[in-house]
This record gives sequence, C-alpha cells and structure tokens, in this order.
Amino acid sequence: MIGFDTNILVRYLVEDDPEQTRLADRLIDSLTSTNPGWVGLTALAETVWVLTRTYRLNRRRIVSILESLLVSREIVVEQSEMVREALRLYRSGKADFPDCLIALSATAAGCSRTVTFDWRAARDAGMELLA
Repeated sequence: MIGFDTNILVRYLVEDDPEQTRLADRLIDSLTSTNPGWVGLTALAETVWVLTRTYRLNRRRIVSILESLLVSREIVVEQSEMVREALRLYRSGKADFPDCLIALSATAAGCSRTVTFDWRAARDAGMELLA
C-alpha cells in the first residue's frame, strides 16, 4: 500500500502542473486492488479544502470526487464508513466537509460533544458553539 499526501491527489484531480500531474497519473495508474493507494483523513480533508478554496470546485463536484475515491478498488480511504457518513451530511446540508469529518471523528472517539467557535459548524455539522 502507498500513502498519498494531499498534493498527489490535488495534482491528479486538477492537472494544474504538467510534470507533477504526469508523475501522479503514472503512480495512480499503477495501483491495483492488491497494491492500492491509501488516503488518510487528514489528506482527504486537506484535499477538499484545497479543491474548494483554491480551485473553487462546487459541492456537487466535490461529492463526485469523494464518491469516486470511496468506490475505487485501487484506493483505500481511512475510516471509509465514517467518510461516507460525513459525505452524506456534506451533500445534504451546508456544513463544510472537514467540519462534518471532525464532528463524526469526535463521536467515533467517544466524545459526548464537539465544541467550536465556528457558528456555521455548530449549526450545520452538529457541533456545539462554545460561548
């Protein structure tokens, strides 16, 4: 298994640097179900942030990208069931994907609540506003 940093995924997805895109494409094309790539939660959250903030991809496109990663047999996504649930919340609401992932990760870790100063995360991702 080969772990991916955020920049590998971003180059592969947006193809904005010809040389790095070529290398990322070659690596990802070489993956198999017996020798997959691995995407951790941090890299996934960072990738969504970069695609949203830097490349201005809309929510529908982000959902499509994440769904593709989740169904790929050549890519293993850390905590894939939790990511699917975060994606469901993200798809159906207004919360940022990383906020959905943070809230669900805390719940999975046994936290009774997740507190934030971000009123949008409190309203849309199920966190509690710390006031």
